[in-house]
Amino acid sequence: MDDAVSQVATTSRPTDLTDFGELEQYRKELTGYCYRMLGSSYEAEDAVQDALIKAWRAIDRFEGRSSLRTWLYRIATNVCYDLLKGRKRRARPMDISPASTVDTAVLGSPLPEITWLEPIPNGRVLTDGNDPAERAVQRDSIRLAFIAALQHLPPRQRSVLILREVLRWKAKEVADLLDTTVASVNSALQRARATLSEQGVSDAGTSEVVSEDNEELLAQYVEAFERYDIDRLVSLLRDDATLSMPPYNLWISGPEEIGKWHLGPGIGCQNSRLVPVMANGSKAFGHYKLQEGVMKPWAIQIVETKGDWIVGLNAFLDTDRMFPLFGLPPIFEGS
Repeated sequence: MDDAVSQVATTSRPTDLTDFGELEQYRKELTGYCYRMLGSSYEAEDAVQDALIKAWRAIDRFEGRSSLRTWLYRIATNVCYDLLKGRKRRARPMDISPASTVDTAVLGSPLPEITWLEPIPNGRVLTDGNDPAERAVQRDSIRLAFIAALQHLPPRQRSVLILREVLRWKAKEVADLLDTTVASVNSALQRARATLSEQGVSDAGTSEVVSEDNEELLAQYVEAFERYDIDRLVSLLRDDATLSMPPYNLWISGPEEIGKWHLGPGIGCQNSRLVPVMANGSKAFGHYKLQEGVMKPWAIQIVETKGDWIVGLNAFLDTDRMFPLFGLPPIFEGS
């Protein structure tokens, strides 16, 4: 039996756990936890499914010495640890190679899916809550910059920081879950905070590159992109703005180069349409591109903003998987 299961399993089945639905109620929050741990929407959902099945198979031996929620988090944590063993961290193109200019850019071959951070729909991971501060932490802690920073942490530090800083568990609760001491938890948290600070993230939901949604700015971006007014689009970009296109490691930095890209190699995006979705804590877009006279899926765009500026254009090109994940149709038939 899995260690995470056996640590809280005994010989009697609780009378209030009569069907799988008793476990299913925790799926969304567990998916958020596993997504922060793994940086992949698909792996997160698979990990949660695995954890729930493990729990259900052992539920007749669950005594209740910890809460059901804590037990499930323990199982999910161990599933994530197993998945992370011997693996390179998921990254963004900016973490892998230096920026290219349009003149020197070579798209190259797509890198394997396991290389990249993946976006995730808000609805898969954000739980309902009445506390505005709690909702803000939930949103900010799934933004791309924060997820990317988490990947620099060893798995144990990663889980400690998520449990303590994002989910607001007490140190004793985390120590019990991880079968360690409060002192060990506090030490791991201190080291994790130091690493995140080096990555430009000082705390859960606080990043140097991402701010609260700017609806007006995003509306201006959509209008400029769909009209393919690149001069206008470039005027919305901060001086250090980036453009990336996973699964390719190519990325471009700066408004001038991003503008050249759109008018050069990216000119095929002219006459595209953007359909709003919600991803990684903010509004994002399904990008449909005109191909053979039909508007077909091209990318999930996540536009990062800070203040009055756009600082990141992230186009995830894995449309075969991404568009169904976001509930987007295979053909755009709007005006």
